[in-house]
Amino acid sequence: MSKILLIFICLFCVQDNEPFVVWSDANKLSWNDFKGAPKMDEEAVANTASGITFRYSVTKTNKDEVVGFTTEVFAHFYPEKSWYKKDRATTHILGHEQTHFNITELFARKFKYRISKLNISNSIKQELKALYKTINAELAVMQKKYDSETDFSRNKEAQATWNAFMVTELEKYSKYAIN
Repeated sequence: MSKILLIFICLFCVQDNEPFVVWSDANKLSWNDFKGAPKMDEEAVANTASGITFRYSVTKTNKDEVVGFTTEVFAHFYPEKSWYKKDRATTHILGHEQTHFNITELFARKFKYRISKLNISNSIKQELKALYKTINAELAVMQKKYDSETDFSRNKEAQATWNAFMVTELEKYSKYAIN
């Protein structure tokens, strides 16, 4: 049986040559990672640009039947699109921005989990693309909910609740972290 290997790369918010930082539990964000120009006309003190990238390969027989697939999923932070206002930046706000990146990592792990439940079929490419779209929509909802509930970090009690929640959620999906 001959096999044809197809590789597709789906990227969220990134171009081929755009710098990025891969999420790591060992390496937290610092203000030095935020390289974009601050938006002085916005009330926000900082902005974290992050997203989920993934690629997959599908193995087919010479009769065009899908017999396997593999995927790679990452949570990325984009320094050139992330910014902060130096005169108002605090470690508390940096922690808020780190949690935005942690939420992205959580959804990267949830994506990997859901991929692990997929069955090999001739429609796997469409299923992966649909799942990617769904996970990104869910990610956007949670990012907005996070900012709303924490009042963009100003509600310190809610911020602490979210920080604890993220520790629990990341642990729950630790099997799907990058090794």
